Amino acid sequence: MRPSSSRPDTPSGRSGRVSRRRFLAQSLPAVVAAPLVLSLEEKALAGAAPAGATAGAAPREKSPMGKLGKLDVSRLICGGNLISGYAHSRDLLYVSTLLKHYFTEEKIFETWARCEAFGINTMVASSSDPRVARLYREYVKRGGKIQYIAQVNPKPDDMTTSIREAADAGAVAGFLLGNIGDKWVREGAVGRVGEAVEIIRDHGLIAGVAGHELRTPMAVDKAKIAVDFYVKTLHQDNYWSKRRPEQTAEVIDNYRTDNYWCRDCQETVDYFAKVKKPWIAYKVLAAGAIPAREGFRFAFESGADFALVGMFDFQIDVDVAITRQVLASKLNRTRAWIA
Repeated sequence: MRPSSSRPDTPSGRSGRVSRRRFLAQSLPAVVAAPLVLSLEEKALAGAAPAGATAGAAPREKSPMGKLGKLDVSRLICGGNLISGYAHSRDLLYVSTLLKHYFTEEKIFETWARCEAFGINTMVASSSDPRVARLYREYVKRGGKIQYIAQVNPKPDDMTTSIREAADAGAVAGFLLGNIGDKWVREGAVGRVGEAVEIIRDHGLIAGVAGHELRTPMAVDKAKIAVDFYVKTLHQDNYWSKRRPEQTAEVIDNYRTDNYWCRDCQETVDYFAKVKKPWIAYKVLAAGAIPAREGFRFAFESGADFALVGMFDFQIDVDVAITRQVLASKLNRTRAWIA
């Protein structure tokens, strides 16, 4: 989650919408923080970014692609927390409400369409958000092609409903919500994780498991659960609001501390160096605390096959440009590309 701190003026008699050129000119220095300098490509995007995008529009700056099973998936995947109002906002109590007001149904459609226009062909959204299935069906009816990976939230007494609803909505893959995966592993209920994976696959979806804690994928591997991919948090602790020494709670409790999501960064990198399953890294920008160029490079150099990132519509073109540049540059990467 990367909330913007800007408050554009709304002159009388004019729409409250600020032009993309003006907004990007104001915002890019914060997105690509000093001492980094905007590339020529990013300057061009800032100066001549299109005012909107529609489903099916010709791709402009394509995001590089990888494979998830038989699927072609953009290396940069659009996250769904923002559109559902699930905000990591530290102590800014209004942010979740702000997101829900910003992401109207039309803005969600516009965001997905803009992803497609810039070559992001896959998004993640929560199956526990009652709007998602309805909106995704409507988006497809309008001609949208973006692939839907569902973040599923099964209950111990109802393991099927959220998975079935995601499949019925047209999801191509599903993964167990990270907080739930962490919780079940902590409780010793690894078999329940395996059951969820089987149900996801029984519904015709590529099946994965997410976790904030490294012991979640470790336990899944130890139990020989046949997942197709992992979703694991990854970020460095080199940002101003990083966790304080007294914050020793498990990451599952991050709704109390709300400023860190990966407390085992190097251990995660070392472990996934040996994992032969695709790895989608998430929270790579520590919910907006790390500049995109820095976070993307660290994720891909550390071995991630994909980066799952929550993006506002006005961030998509620049994020794609940064992803392309990072992946086209010389990466200090030792893990082979698995996907």
